[in-house]
Amino acid sequence: MASNEKSVWDSNISFILAMIGSAVGLGNIWRFPNVLYSNGGGSFMIPYIVSLFILGISFVLVEYAVGFRFKTSLSKIFFSIKARLEPIAWFIVLVVFLITTYYVCVVGWDLIYLGLSFVQGWGANPDVFFTVDVLHASDSLSGIFTIVPWVLLSVFLIWAFAWFIAQKDLNEGIGKVSKILLPVLLIIVIFIVAFSLTLPGASIGYKQIFTPNWSALTDLNVWLAAFGQIVFSLSLGMSIALTYASYLPETSKLTDNALIVAFSNSGFEVFNAIGIFSILGFMTFTSGIPFNELVTEGTGLAFVVFPNVFNLMQPWSMIIGPLFFACILFAGITSVMALLEVVSFAISEKFGFSRRKSATVVCIVGFCISSIFATSAGSYLLGIFDAFLNNFALLFGVLLECIIFGWIYNFDNLVETLNNHSTIQMDPFWPIIIKYILPICIFGLWAQGVYSTLLTGDSTSHMIMLCLSIVLIVVPIIFTLLPAKNEDYYNPIDGD
Repeated sequence: MASNEKSVWDSNISFILAMIGSAVGLGNIWRFPNVLYSNGGGSFMIPYIVSLFILGISFVLVEYAVGFRFKTSLSKIFFSIKARLEPIAWFIVLVVFLITTYYVCVVGWDLIYLGLSFVQGWGANPDVFFTVDVLHASDSLSGIFTIVPWVLLSVFLIWAFAWFIAQKDLNEGIGKVSKILLPVLLIIVIFIVAFSLTLPGASIGYKQIFTPNWSALTDLNVWLAAFGQIVFSLSLGMSIALTYASYLPETSKLTDNALIVAFSNSGFEVFNAIGIFSILGFMTFTSGIPFNELVTEGTGLAFVVFPNVFNLMQPWSMIIGPLFFACILFAGITSVMALLEVVSFAISEKFGFSRRKSATVVCIVGFCISSIFATSAGSYLLGIFDAFLNNFALLFGVLLECIIFGWIYNFDNLVETLNNHSTIQMDPFWPIIIKYILPICIFGLWAQGVYSTLLTGDSTSHMIMLCLSIVLIVVPIIFTLLPAKNEDYYNPIDGD
């Protein structure tokens, strides 16, 4: 028997904090501000809110209802619905695992910068420092044989900490860490935003949020961008909500919890964006660099633009710099814990591993794969992995989940589950969203992502994506064919 079967959250606050921690990640800090700015500024909030209510929360509720009703891993749920669906579950679990392997590497980079921030060790040219001194970056596969020691060490430390938490009891590990890191993260963000609003030129930045470009509302790409942000921000399709909800006690209020988590996550994004924009406004005011040249996303914002800002922010940068990178670190760690739980739970459920054994196996294999990103070719490979897994594989998994839960499984069961365990009753329009509207929107976003990924890639990246595609087909089949060691695995759960 997998030890996870008896795991139950010791309180509703543990579940809510863990769910918020899983949602609040790197994308909230460095992806949302760029998406907001690039898609109409303040007017973007309209499609963003529409997407949050109609699409984001709707799918989260599906995962809550499924996880709560079946109270087991994704692979066993799919097997119980229809045995032939099990490979799809392992496909989704594998996508989550591969995303975790490079996500840990980015968190590792941040750990390096947290140490550097106390002495501004990036020097006068953060761009060159990040590319040459930290990453030793190579834009070809030839650098895969050159290990970058400091990156490898930081990746090892993140994996070691993740293992230390993952192998513990649910409440002693994820629950306790979430109760510590989330409040600390909130305090840090409040301080950074409050300080940023006092900087000269801050208004140049935060006015971007409150200055709408109404013509953007007629652009279909803006609406797809809003939906895409909700997908990535709420970690839709990664089965995190499903896994965490499977640990809920029978007295839980599902819809109520989903709304709290979704609003907390979006509130964090918008509030954080005010601080990010204000600091970039200060940079524009101080350096004369146009605001639009500063707004970027991902590693460029965190490890190049902001170190440049901190160089101009003496003496306050010795406080704000460490707090900023600590913010990224805490957000990253809580997300890593959630991603690992999905993978570890699925493995322990099928193969009868203890929580400690499954976490150990997953973390060892994960570290070995992450080591690839700790080479000179690491940042090059990471970009390819990220584009393929997010734009193609993850969205494809969300689309398959919509079809399975909306059309193959008896959807009325999910409505009943939510209504019986919620203060707020489900609207009759909800099944229409899941069965029709959501799949159409996901398909549009997926098609756009596949097109842009293939269009911008070179022959080497296409070859790597082909290899990833083969892995995503073969490995799920292997995991499906491997005999379960858990004697209850093949006993279908009565989800009807």
